[in-house]
Amino acid sequence: MTVSFSTFERLKTKGVASYKNGDFLAAKTYLVDAAECLIELAEAAKSPEARRQHEELAAELIDLAKDSDAQHKSGGKGRRPVTARQGEKEGDSGADASDWIVKEKPDIGFDDIAGLEDVKEEIRLKMIYPFMHPELAQRYGIGTGGGVLLYGPPGTGKTMIARAIAHEIDATFFVVSPAQMLSKWVGEAEQNVRKLFEAAKAEPTAVIFLDEIEALVPKRKSDSSSVMQRVVPQILQELEGFDRKAGRALLFIGATNRPWMLDEAMLRPGRLDAKIYVDLPDAPARYRLLEIYFDGRPLAVDVDYGALCDRLVGYSGADIKNIAAQAAQKPFMEAVAGGEPRMIEMKDVLAVIEETAPSVNPADLVRFETFDGQGKPASQSK
Repeated sequence: MTVSFSTFERLKTKGVASYKNGDFLAAKTYLVDAAECLIELAEAAKSPEARRQHEELAAELIDLAKDSDAQHKSGGKGRRPVTARQGEKEGDSGADASDWIVKEKPDIGFDDIAGLEDVKEEIRLKMIYPFMHPELAQRYGIGTGGGVLLYGPPGTGKTMIARAIAHEIDATFFVVSPAQMLSKWVGEAEQNVRKLFEAAKAEPTAVIFLDEIEALVPKRKSDSSSVMQRVVPQILQELEGFDRKAGRALLFIGATNRPWMLDEAMLRPGRLDAKIYVDLPDAPARYRLLEIYFDGRPLAVDVDYGALCDRLVGYSGADIKNIAAQAAQKPFMEAVAGGEPRMIEMKDVLAVIEETAPSVNPADLVRFETFDGQGKPASQSK
């Protein structure tokens, strides 16, 4: 079973507290369990940097667990100090934002995104045009910036869309994962939120992108972890703090494959104002994705993108990318085994499609299409 960040934070907090209180036997157990959670989270991390950070902190927790065992056996003599990374830290110190916040200037725009013309036009109207025409926006009382939710099935290009938005408005793009926010500096999650927004506001124009936002702002329950009880209000406060008429061109974009898991307070006006459904690729998008993912590969003349588009209804962009890669595997392996190198043929692609089911369940699609944060059909929320 996959562990959650809140489980790690709960175990770590109990371990550090037990260590400080001199209960070394309990501290050892909690710290080892917390380290194991973090190692599992590291294995699931998308970026090498996040994986490295998890592994480093897991190693520190293991060291502290070993020291707890030694302290238990020696009666508590020579206790080592608990570092800022391992335990709660007083005051407002800690990591500088530049130590863990990744910022960049994306070089992909909407022209690089296959299809999804309706989605791109909706984004232009709600997010890009106010930035590009500030005087008109001011005249008509249209605010710039704010919060946006991109939701839909996995593999539909939500991250690429967020990067393209930053490129279209020439903004600095801040990329942060829930893992970095919650575990980079233990006990300072809410301070990390504030530091992130401060760093973004220091830029002339900025986009903050948070993937898997439901992991950081889940529905709050009475038994939820203490870190969530602090982080969710801090994010809400920062979102409400946008001064859209003071020249602060700051846009917050959250992306999720599970919008129904978000805290309801995030979906209210003044926070994530725009909710944009990123659907599976339509026919033009599927055609363009085939062109992109087969580009540079040797194709036989019988490969018909139009016919393949009809066979790929219900497949995500990630699915199509995988199909292209798998279709190239068969002739490649034949050549490696000593056969004559040949072109990728239509039968190769069709065989892979036959063996590969769409990654998105049709029942999940219905749930996405009827979500708008208020239980109404998505078509009524636009």
